[in-house]
Amino acid sequence: MKVIQIDKSELDAGLEKLESEFRLIGPVKEKDYHLFTTLTPGQKPDLEYINTRLSARSILYPQSEVMFEFSLDKNDENYAVLKEPQKDRQPTAVIGIRPCDADAYEVVRRNFDTPEYKDPYWLKNYESTTLVGLACSKPCPTCFCTSAVSGPFSEKNVDILLVDNGDHYLARLVTEKGEKLAESAGWNRPAENADETIEKMKLDAESKIKSEVATDNLASQALIDLYEAEAAIWEPEAFACINCGTCTHACPTCWCFDVQDETYGKAGFRMRNWDSCMYPLFTVHASGHNPRGTKIARIRQRFMHKLKYYVDKYEKGIQCTGCGRCVRLCPVNIDIRRICNKMNSYDPETCSCAVTS
Repeated sequence: MKVIQIDKSELDAGLEKLESEFRLIGPVKEKDYHLFTTLTPGQKPDLEYINTRLSARSILYPQSEVMFEFSLDKNDENYAVLKEPQKDRQPTAVIGIRPCDADAYEVVRRNFDTPEYKDPYWLKNYESTTLVGLACSKPCPTCFCTSAVSGPFSEKNVDILLVDNGDHYLARLVTEKGEKLAESAGWNRPAENADETIEKMKLDAESKIKSEVATDNLASQALIDLYEAEAAIWEPEAFACINCGTCTHACPTCWCFDVQDETYGKAGFRMRNWDSCMYPLFTVHASGHNPRGTKIARIRQRFMHKLKYYVDKYEKGIQCTGCGRCVRLCPVNIDIRRICNKMNSYDPETCSCAVTS
């Protein structure tokens, strides 16, 4: 796999070349936090950031997205015809995405790209996007990516992986899309002894991650046993929950949405908006019945989905990349690491869990 060297003084010049071909997105500081945003001409991504407060999920999966438009005017030739609106499908390059956020796209893709159903909106965005990852040399205290389905130097789902090496980046060209982007940017200087340097930095970064989750028993745990473990797992965790939905909106691997129709006069459109299984109205039926009308039922759904249903359905690990955002942002300190370890060690015979700190 080819590795090139990009001097930091050359990075901006390369990005300027890409502006005519790509819509560039990168981390930008806004007040006290960083977020991913479309870069205006001449604007540069801040690659000194640790991590964004919100994940990169909205790049491929907007918080609100118009699915199609329609007309209720019988004199309109498009009366009662559902039409997808014109959308900007310009090739996009995401500069500086962390591996945990890039790996989240693979987790989500298993839901949006199946033999039975392919989500055209998500897939079109994915296919038109090139991911320039930024290896994480300074993981946060709440990061546990190495025991989830990611890692600070994970290359599984990026097209290029940038590794900060002082006055320059070592850039591993992972895919053909990555090679083409580097060529368009004029980044072509070969790097010497790069593989050895990258491997050493990778091991150093992984050694800094002190937080972990145990997942080795999740697949063998009986689903009904975990579901019914209210006293051991769900009641203590649900006690503090205020159903704010912060965990789901910050999470890179959540995909729930609601569909709504909006009309203005005789014109209308259908859109989908992010939703959350933590909201009391999320599962209310048209009859008024709510099968998850309690906090226990809702918090159980969230974590059973990520740590059991997903494991059983896809057999590809948990629905979590270990970014730690939900741990840092939860206002009442509900911790997915604690819950995962409880579920992994749950013994239905004793109705107890061996909780590790």
